[in-house]
Amino acid sequence: MSESVVDPDEVRHVADLARVDLDDDEVERFTEQFADIFSYFETLDEVPEVEREAELTNVMRPDESHQGLSQAEALENAPDSEAGHFKGPKVS
Repeated sequence: MSESVVDPDEVRHVADLARVDLDDDEVERFTEQFADIFSYFETLDEVPEVEREAELTNVMRPDESHQGLSQAEALENAPDSEAGHFKGPKVS
């Protein structure tokens, strides 16, 4: 790994902002992990750009009215109903 882009003081600063106490071993471990993460971002920068496809457009269509179910049809397969309404389990 090349020269670290993150130093232990920056890790301590971020930990202080997050109100996280880190011992010296944890600071060292996070410094290495942050450096690895930044390395991954550098790798992503090397990915060649490709030709973009045309922008997607939201094609709206007019609403269409359809006949809905009657109350009896809607309740037909309900496991439980009461007074013409769906009945669910009691919650406490």
